[in-house]
Amino acid sequence: MNGYDILSLDDLDRYDAGQGRPVLMPLRRRLGFRPFGLNCWTATGVGGHVIERHAERDGDEELYVVVRGRATFTVDGESLDAPAGTLVHVPPGTMREAIATEEGTLVVVAGAKPGHAFEPAPWEDFAIARSLQRRGEAAAGRELIAHALARHPGTWQGAYNAACFEALEGDADSAFAHLRDAVGAGPDDVVRFAADDADFASLREDPRWQEIVG
Repeated sequence: MNGYDILSLDDLDRYDAGQGRPVLMPLRRRLGFRPFGLNCWTATGVGGHVIERHAERDGDEELYVVVRGRATFTVDGESLDAPAGTLVHVPPGTMREAIATEEGTLVVVAGAKPGHAFEPAPWEDFAIARSLQRRGEAAAGRELIAHALARHPGTWQGAYNAACFEALEGDADSAFAHLRDAVGAGPDDVVRFAADDADFASLREDPRWQEIVG
């Protein structure tokens, strides 16, 4: 189309992570957009997260734009009503989350590290891979994970997500290999995350679980 794109948010693919988690609508990936991160999220229904509780610990600054519906944002402990048209700017390291209060709530998120060239983070591949896994397309999901790990070698987050994927697929050997890498490369919190993570339920009776997680 002569080098430009025109599309509707309704044209975006949707990747459901299950368990009431937000649904990813990968806008950046669809457009091949390179200047900064750009994605759209929606909730599974009223009362569900449209943005999960988290803080960007790696220095990303983010802008949230409510384009449809209505949400309640909680930023650094302060809650605010956010109807369509609301913009919420959140600096790095600040805890934030948003709950949909109307059906069909959509939030567009733009973010990047100030002063750094943007590079797509691997979490996007992992989120899509997990959704593909839920759809019964595990081979396609595994391929996405392999590409993400190749682009970002040595990251504990990548190894952790790969371990979750393989544990859910029933491949204990691969899951433990990735989990060992995650624990070895990550902060002390990784062990706590793993201990509480339902994705690893199939691994807990294996002797390797005690060896790696304790």
